This record gives sequence, structure tokens and C-alpha cells, in this order.
Amino acid sequence: MLDDLPLALDRDAPEPLSVQVADGLRAAATSGLLRTADRLPSSRALARRLGVSRTVIAAAYDQLHAEGWLEGKRGSGTYLTTAPAAAPVPHHVAVDPDLAGLGYDLVPGAPCIEAMDRPAWRRAWRAASDQPPVIRKDRAGEPEYRVAVAEHLLRHRGLSAGSDTVVLVTAGTSSAVGELAAALLRPGDTVAIEDPGYQRAAGAFLAAGIRVLPVPVDAEGLRVDDLPPNVEAVYCTPAHQFPLGARMPAARRVQLVEFARRRGIFVIEDDYDGELRYDTAPLPLLAAMAPDVIVHLGTTSKILSPVLGVGWLVAAPWIAAAVLAHRDRTGTSPSPAGQRVLAELAAHGDLARHLRRLRRALPPRRELVVTELRRRGLTVVGDDAGSHVVVPLPTAEAEQRAVDAAAARGVVLDGLARHHLFSQHDTGSPPPSSFGIALGYAAPSSRDLHAAVPIAAECLAEVAAGQPSRPSTSPTRS
Repeated sequence: MLDDLPLALDRDAPEPLSVQVADGLRAAATSGLLRTADRLPSSRALARRLGVSRTVIAAAYDQLHAEGWLEGKRGSGTYLTTAPAAAPVPHHVAVDPDLAGLGYDLVPGAPCIEAMDRPAWRRAWRAASDQPPVIRKDRAGEPEYRVAVAEHLLRHRGLSAGSDTVVLVTAGTSSAVGELAAALLRPGDTVAIEDPGYQRAAGAFLAAGIRVLPVPVDAEGLRVDDLPPNVEAVYCTPAHQFPLGARMPAARRVQLVEFARRRGIFVIEDDYDGELRYDTAPLPLLAAMAPDVIVHLGTTSKILSPVLGVGWLVAAPWIAAAVLAHRDRTGTSPSPAGQRVLAELAAHGDLARHLRRLRRALPPRRELVVTELRRRGLTVVGDDAGSHVVVPLPTAEAEQRAVDAAAARGVVLDGLARHHLFSQHDTGSPPPSSFGIALGYAAPSSRDLHAAVPIAAECLAEVAAGQPSRPSTSPTRS
């Protein structure tokens, strides 16, 4: 039966090959082509059959393990387990199709699956699926989920969701941005957004008919002095600016809040990497400083897995009411499945334990990356929080050479140029002015990270020194 599974891969599709494999196996399980206790091919055998690297198959198997679809039996192989009845289809991160299928992926934005307690993950999914089916979804979010989020924000981010704010469920950050645009803004309104910045947020605004105005970023994050007076909202990532990695200091946070109050606008605080900090004390959230003008957004996709498909929004009651009214008009609201899983994880202490494991797992990875880069004379920035660092490069040409050189040796790197509004959306803004590589270190296994980082560092050092990168055989995993 397994030899007849319809696992056709489209190398021109935007989804990575590993995602296509996982989707195909998941579909085979739900359609009955695969059954509980069926033994799957080894990663080597399936890779050979599909004509891809073992890394692709291993990534697909890892994702399905994390979701509870597969289990490994020592010395026996990998088997289909009882799949979570309510498991949602994951929300995929868009990746340049030219980057798919290579050996090691160091593009930021994916979670550290290696730190996850797989039994706890499976228990949460099974407990969530044992609950009675939902007859009518609560557009604000499942009550248990909202309580869990409020407790999480208080314990880990110092944000008290009191009577002056409301916690709502979202389907993730970019979805929340789209809802805020539809509920609070009108087509033709202008929103200031960091440049370089999170392009999915920009895309959500543009899809709602909102003009996006790029505002430069420096070592302290969004340059508030460069904000024009005629904007209706501001979007920023103050905890760990994406992608440059700056942490907005307290003085600039105060400046941004004062700007919003003076102009009568609201600020969207995307708490990107907010839970992941290392050698520095946490700074007060914008939402804690000014709940009247700040909309706080968070998500589970970086700390747990994007497969949950849920996040949260904390805002003043009038903003929350506008979002709920939009949901009533459109009949949309996030799926309860991911909400139930997160609530189960929180109720049994597994969410807090996971965050502690994550904070223990990431510092050694960061140390490996920073050490390998700096010992080759490279500048590293943005390393005091989050799960990626940035290596500046002088020109767009140097950036592309670094990406190409690493790809030739089996390592996927992420250039900064694609994170500029000009390059992505043709807004008429100036061409990109920040060049370099954003290097993520959360998603790969420890073994893969140790193999990939020296290759990436060597390619970057050769490009920075103006030397041609040496061709080399792409790495393989044993």
C-alpha cells in the first residue's frame, strides 16, 4: 500500500517540499489510505523514491511527530499513530520556492521543535479532541483559552489584562492585522510600518486597501522621529525588531506612545520574539504602558508550532468591540481546535515548562552561531533576544552572493533585501538600504545546526572579504 501512496511533489509550488510531503501523508491518513499502526518507509527509502534529500523527509516526519500523527519505535521504525481528531491543517510560512529542498534551512521564523515535550503535546491534542464538538463558536475565543492567554501574558510578559483591556483569540499575527485593518481603518488610510519589516503584515494591510508607508529602522528599532503626522496607525515589533533584531529602549517606547496619543491614533505592537530574551532584563510592553492606544498581538507559532493556528489580541474595549463586530458581519472566527490544545497545555503546566526548556535550549544555539561568526571577523547584531541574528553586508550584490554561495553548499540563508517594502510591494519607497543575512537557529536539530553554521559562516566571511566562495559538495546527513 505504501508504495502506492499519491505523494506527488510540485517543485514550482511556493510550499517547501517537506511541507508537501507532510500534507500528503496527513491526507493519506485522514482518507484511510494509511491506517493506525501502518509502518512508514524510512526517511532514506522515501527520499530515494521521491527524488529528494533525506532532510526533506526528516523535516516532514518531525512535523508529523510534533502533531501526534507519527511515533517512533526503537529499532522498529516509524508508525502512524491515532491522529488527533481535531488537528487543523497548518498555516505554512511562505518561502521562496528557489530555496526549497536544500540540505539545511537557517531561515528565521520557525519554532524549536527539538525543545518540545512530545508526550505532553500528544496528550494535549487527545484531551482537546475528547471534548464535545463545538456547536457555535465563540467569536471572542474559547473561555479557557482566553484565561490561559491572560495568565501567560501576566507571568511571562508582565501584561495584566484588566478591565481596561480585552483578550481576544486570533488566527495569528497577520490574520489579526487584517482584521484590525478591516475593523478600524478605511480603504485609502495610511499605516506606518517598519522597513525592513514583516512583509506579511504589510501584505495584510495592502489586501484591505490600506496604504503602507515605510519608516526606517535603526539600532533602537522604529525611528519615531521619522513618523509622518498623517498616519492612522503604526505597526512595529519592539521586543525584537524583525528582521534587524533591535530592542526598542524605554525612552523610544515613551516617545512612540506620546506620538500616538498626540495624534489620536493606535499602535499595533507585534510581540515578535517577546518571550525569548537572554542577557537583558525585559522592557515594559507598550500595551502595559498605554492600553488606551496600543493593540498587543502575540502568537503560538514561534514558541510552540504554527500548526495550532492561534494567537491573541489585547486591546481597549472599543477596539475589541470593533473586531468582534467585524467577525459578526463576516461570520469568521479562529478555529477552536488550537485554542483547546493551548488551554490543555497551560492547564497542566506544560506550557510554562516548555518555555523554560526553550529558554535553556536556545542560548547554546545562539552561542554556537555567534562564536562561529565572530571568530571569522564578522559583525553580529540582534543577538540579545529572539532566535535569529543578523550579519550586515555592504551591498545587495554581496548579500546575493552569500545566499547563492551557501545554497551551492546545501544551506538556505535569508537575505535582508526581501524584507524591504520596496522589493516586495512596489510602494514607490526608496530601494533597500539594509543588506545582510538574517540567520535563524531555532528550527534545525542540534546536529544539523552544528553542521550548517560553519558552512554559513565560511561563506559569509569569504563574501565579506571580497573573495569568491569555494564550491563544495552539498552536505548530506547520515
